[in-house]
Amino acid sequence: MDFSTVFSKSVLDQLRRWLALLVFVPVLAWTAEIDISNPQISAGDDGYVLSADFRLELNPRLEEAVTRGVVLYFVADFELTRARWYWLDEKLASRSQTYRLSYHALTRQYRLSTGGLHQSFPSLSEATQVLSRLRNWTVVDKNEKAVRPGDAYEASLRMRLDVTQLPRPFQISALGNKDWSLGSDWKTWAVTLPPAEAK
Repeated sequence: MDFSTVFSKSVLDQLRRWLALLVFVPVLAWTAEIDISNPQISAGDDGYVLSADFRLELNPRLEEAVTRGVVLYFVADFELTRARWYWLDEKLASRSQTYRLSYHALTRQYRLSTGGLHQSFPSLSEATQVLSRLRNWTVVDKNEKAVRPGDAYEASLRMRLDVTQLPRPFQISALGNKDWSLGSDWKTWAVTLPPAEAK
């Protein structure tokens, strides 16, 4: 009887230690390294547009990778939801925008691309400075029937380095490597949509 009690206590203690490790270690490994500030939604010509600022710094490993020709893909994700007391929150809008950061050795220029737009910069710090300013991104179309001005919603935004778009050898080395885990937590805030702009 005493042996089984001692045994069960030691097993429980070991389980507690393992659970603590499983919970605590991923938190350390995936700490957010991008901070989001000043998110604002305003009325634009094509619907509602989002502006925000990111505090974004590449670590030496990422700086070296991009300077040696590895293209880095950053993704901004946005969601607009409405709270429902009887069910899960209703997702009204979901958008993603990808930024491509690259270096061209012939011109010695860093290039930041999104969609069909491209900008070139003489230094990496200038390119990341522009990347850290999100301006006038249309996140809710003007024809969206589920969204009405004056109603209260919950908006969420995050920015992350998308390692799934890296070349295959880098994807493998990025697994579990904190040098490649650059991203933010979801930034969530309450928003009341302003009236649409008058034409």
